[in-house]
Amino acid sequence: MEIVNNPATILEMLADPSRREQGFRLLMRQYGKSLYWHIRRIVVGHDDAEDVLQDTFIKVLGNIGQYKGEGQLSAWLYRIATNEALASLRRQTRLFQRIDSLGPLLAERMEAEAPVDADRAELLFQKAVLLLPTQQRIAFNLRYYDELSYEEIAQVTGKKVGTLKTNYHYAVEKIKTYIKEHTS
Repeated sequence: MEIVNNPATILEMLADPSRREQGFRLLMRQYGKSLYWHIRRIVVGHDDAEDVLQDTFIKVLGNIGQYKGEGQLSAWLYRIATNEALASLRRQTRLFQRIDSLGPLLAERMEAEAPVDADRAELLFQKAVLLLPTQQRIAFNLRYYDELSYEEIAQVTGKKVGTLKTNYHYAVEKIKTYIKEHTS
């Protein structure tokens, strides 16, 4: 099967019942890895990330007719993945008042799943990111790891660019402070 890097072609394939399966495989091949890591940075655990990724692609396939072509396909996919990841966290936080209160548990899970030879500085950085409030963490992850512009992040999150810049700035400052406090 040839690799198709054109989102419009993938959408055409998904709309055609005879080519839908091929289009879906291409969609998964083109976006699966980046969506997996985006989801994993939110839910932390590999198994949870795999489950959420599967839920994301099921939702995409079921709602592909609702995609109007406004904005980038990747932003639409990231938005669905983000919403599915947050829904997964909500299901896990029934005992908590807010998703943000799950941060310390996610940090513990990350440390428990880290390889024995993991770099201490990297673990400290990842823990600092996990302890951020959810909206700051999502803005930070999309900007830092996925290298999306603020305009693209706005398409994913539905937030205003100014709000995202503020969230990112506060996230960076909190990460710096956390690392400084834990390395002194």
